[in-house]
Amino acid sequence: MTPAPVTMVEGKAIPLQGHDIDTDRIIPARFLKSISFTGLGNHVFADDRAAAGGCHPFDRPEHQGARILVVNRNFGCGSSREHAPQALRRWGIAAVIGESFAEIFASNCLALGMPCLRGETGVVEDIQQLVQEQPGVHFCLTLAAPRLRGPDRHWPLMIESGPQTMLLNGGWDGTGLLLSHGDELQRTALRLPYLNDFVLSS
Repeated sequence: MTPAPVTMVEGKAIPLQGHDIDTDRIIPARFLKSISFTGLGNHVFADDRAAAGGCHPFDRPEHQGARILVVNRNFGCGSSREHAPQALRRWGIAAVIGESFAEIFASNCLALGMPCLRGETGVVEDIQQLVQEQPGVHFCLTLAAPRLRGPDRHWPLMIESGPQTMLLNGGWDGTGLLLSHGDELQRTALRLPYLNDFVLSS
């Protein structure tokens, strides 16, 4: 299994306005009882969506199939639950653009190959406004030269060099990296006594 680089994300965007949106709002705690992440996408923003009565951005028909989430400041704050990016990913989100992110949330996104890119306040608000006015716009988000491109304009974005490099070379995928060294793993396993008829002396 060769780790897959993440160089770009294309598709529609979905705007989600508001600061300090925490992980409990992204995926409420009652949905964390499952031992797997299966089905979490159905419950992303469950309480906010219920309160909005079908008018939440994640329920609006024009945003269905969107792959880029555009948020504001301090998105993903609160608890460190990895279920939050898992829920977003399983709903269909492949990248997040925002003014700023909680550090652990961004790290959990990176572990899924889901980049979090930052933009200045004016940039983020401009993108959100465009998507609200023209929800069907097709965007191209590039990682090597971080920017979001629309049909007739583009916006500069930022991403730290470490996560950028990991995404571009596939280093974000720890499991894939491990499995890509299968021969070395096998040789190491053969040298480990507790994997090869190890007997505890009396």
